[in-house]
Amino acid sequence: MIEFFKKNIEPKSWLRKVEIIFLILLCIGSIASFGFGLVKMNADVGQTQFVNTIQMTRDMDLEDYSEDNTICDVTYKNGDKQLVVSYSYEDYLKLNTKTITAYEYKTENGTSLYFDHKNVTKQEVQDSYKQVMANDLAPVFNFGIASLILVLSILIMMLFARQFTTYEKSWFMSIMVLATIFSVLFPEESANGVNGILIMLLYLLDTFLNILCELLISKQSRYNFLVSVLVEIVEILMCVVLMYRFATMATTLFFWLPIDIISYINWSKHKDDEESELTVVRKLKGYQEVLVIVGIILWTIVVGYFISGLDIATDFYHNKTLETAIIYIDACASAVGIANGLFIFFRLREQWIAWYICAFLEAIINIVSGQFVLLVLKLGYFTNTTYGYIKWSKYIQSHTKTEEKQPQIS
Repeated sequence: MIEFFKKNIEPKSWLRKVEIIFLILLCIGSIASFGFGLVKMNADVGQTQFVNTIQMTRDMDLEDYSEDNTICDVTYKNGDKQLVVSYSYEDYLKLNTKTITAYEYKTENGTSLYFDHKNVTKQEVQDSYKQVMANDLAPVFNFGIASLILVLSILIMMLFARQFTTYEKSWFMSIMVLATIFSVLFPEESANGVNGILIMLLYLLDTFLNILCELLISKQSRYNFLVSVLVEIVEILMCVVLMYRFATMATTLFFWLPIDIISYINWSKHKDDEESELTVVRKLKGYQEVLVIVGIILWTIVVGYFISGLDIATDFYHNKTLETAIIYIDACASAVGIANGLFIFFRLREQWIAWYICAFLEAIINIVSGQFVLLVLKLGYFTNTTYGYIKWSKYIQSHTKTEEKQPQIS
């Protein structure tokens, strides 16, 4: 293992030193961010003073609960002032008012806290303050998380430097830096009782693993499937946490995880004769393309119709028409994803076209859902898909010519 890293580590000493300096700075920045955030969030709130009562209006657009939910969060607003009250599903069904009287308290440092009752306890104040500070400090925690993932990104590019071209390293690091910037500028809100900071962690991990996987596919490396297994696990967690994209979650669980394992085995059996790290790839025939398109259309209609008829609570789509549209887009994305998985398994160049379509459909879902950091991932998809398509095409073209030049044995 040591010998392997010695052979593949960044050969330019000056560049290696620069990478090490960035690693140290990012580690310090991450530790400082987490330290500052945790100290501020867990600080003693001190004395609080009751200010007055405020009438707040219930934001019913944020509610879409069913008997599957044990706890239902109801949000009341008055301008930029907000109160979130958690009810059991039974109590939620009994709610028949659109307003609430909120009791405003102010801490020693001027932070306003809101409750649905007066005479709050010290623990209630401390818990509310902690939640408010966690939301306010989300960009700080996001920077800390993103910095750690950037450390991992730089380590991979440094330790496996000889395995990647200058373009590939630049592309990979550019996407990760953009993801870091977006995670700070567009922090995620909490969903299903899960803090937005944890959701952002999943988004950043998804971005990191996906672009690494895409890069390895473009290099015709069978090791992309090992990374892909981690991608599927993270994306299943995202679907569970956000309670959405159930067609994609089912496809990931029952198709992508098994296909990753058997694809790794299949690719290992088709190594290039001259370069064992490369896998032999090819292209699809015309009539096969038609069959694939018909299959995708049928899958989209059937699966979209089935899921749109289910009574599933979501945290993102409270407009029924929009929710139905997203379900059909998700069904189409899952269909194209299945085609993509089969293309990859059979080592077909058309998988890059499927990547284009998937990236476009998922970008629509990300925009509607406000998942702006994941748009960075889609940007990475579009750019690397072009690179991968050209790279595979050149390989197919050169090997086709080689086969034609070989003497035919009669």
